[in-house]
Amino acid sequence: MIALTVALLLQQSTQFIVASEPVIALTNARVIDGTGAAPRERQTIVLRDGRIVAYGPSASTAVPSGATVRDLTGRTVIPGLVMLHEHLFYVAGGGAYPTHAESFPRLYLAGGVTSMRTAGNMGGYTDFNVARNIATGKIPGPDIFVTAPYFNGPGLPIPGVKTLRDSADAARMAAFWIDEGATSFKAYMQITRAELAAIVAVAHARGVKVTGHLCSVTYAEASDLGIDNLEHGFFASTDFAPGKTVDQCPGAAGGKTALASRDVSDPAVQQLLRHLIAKGVTMTSTPTVMEISVPGQPKAPGGALEAMLPQVRAQYETTWERIARDTSGRVKREYTRMMELEREFARLGGRLVLGTDPTGYGGVVPGYANQRAIQLLVAAGFSAVEAIRIATLNGAVFLGIDQRTGSIAVGKDADLVIIDGDPVTDTNAITRMQLVFKRGVGYDSAKLFASVQGLVGWK
Repeated sequence: MIALTVALLLQQSTQFIVASEPVIALTNARVIDGTGAAPRERQTIVLRDGRIVAYGPSASTAVPSGATVRDLTGRTVIPGLVMLHEHLFYVAGGGAYPTHAESFPRLYLAGGVTSMRTAGNMGGYTDFNVARNIATGKIPGPDIFVTAPYFNGPGLPIPGVKTLRDSADAARMAAFWIDEGATSFKAYMQITRAELAAIVAVAHARGVKVTGHLCSVTYAEASDLGIDNLEHGFFASTDFAPGKTVDQCPGAAGGKTALASRDVSDPAVQQLLRHLIAKGVTMTSTPTVMEISVPGQPKAPGGALEAMLPQVRAQYETTWERIARDTSGRVKREYTRMMELEREFARLGGRLVLGTDPTGYGGVVPGYANQRAIQLLVAAGFSAVEAIRIATLNGAVFLGIDQRTGSIAVGKDADLVIIDGDPVTDTNAITRMQLVFKRGVGYDSAKLFASVQGLVGWK
């Protein structure tokens, strides 16, 4: 029985593979290498045994004898995406967040993601086992860096999240999950400063990083305590919330609204941005989960809707239509200002990384959302080349894997995405991913997407 199960899992991977030859030459491609450099036209990339062994102009880069040649005239190659705020769970209502161990790994890979970090874990050991199954080739999906279950104090009505008793309890929990294989921690909204300090101390002593979706603790306080990463850009900042009480969450809207009322050039805002940068804090942009609450923004794309269980799709569309009727303009103004703050943070030298956060009310579907996130960065004023760097090399640097992935260079893993068109001149091209190479194995994006129709919201 076990042998049959393993064979079935291997078959689930191979049915999506369309390129697995030992030597592959991608010729005549436009290349955006992930470093922020300008696109290069008519380039050849040679892959051998899962790595990039040659890269340069097609006119002068030799194609090895016996290589399988793919002429990519009119197409663009970018690095595989490295996304920093992803989940294997999905909203189901009633405080339930079931893990999607079958559909989500395929969706992420189909959307060009070759490496990702889960920014919070509702599935306990499920996330670790899914990551292991991908690593051993049993199922297709990106490399997954698993974050431990959430660290949070009292006040969150989600049954899957433990309520910390005190800072000693936080330290015990941190040590336990490091031993179980967690590669990062996430502090959540009702954490206290003492609890966060205890988590950071244990994590840093063991080489693990800490991120946070904060509220009770301000961004300035968290950076002073040594937090490595902050989630949702500035949407979760309560630094300017009026009447903010120490270790108490004033409500996400209060903090966001107060910050959004200030101009990016406000001296106090500039001081916060520069303080975070000086402390080495990385900021994760998650525009997709924020966009779904903004009236006038488009629905999830057709493929994402088809991926949803029919009942989930109906629930999502009902909520989207209700939001669309809001004509006040407040949410749009806040969203615009928060994205301006992310641009300013990056302009000042801060490291911005990208994620999607498939939560909200169900409109953020992995894969489709990863592509959309890049489009939203461009809509916010980043160039396509900058957005691709944020979605690739910046994430790899944060995870410490930039020596092997995150950009296109000789010696690195062949983690590549082939796009039909030019995302610099046409942002919709990013949605036309044809092949996703992970360590030199090419997966058919369309087949992966098609395989999960009706599964999102179920499994």
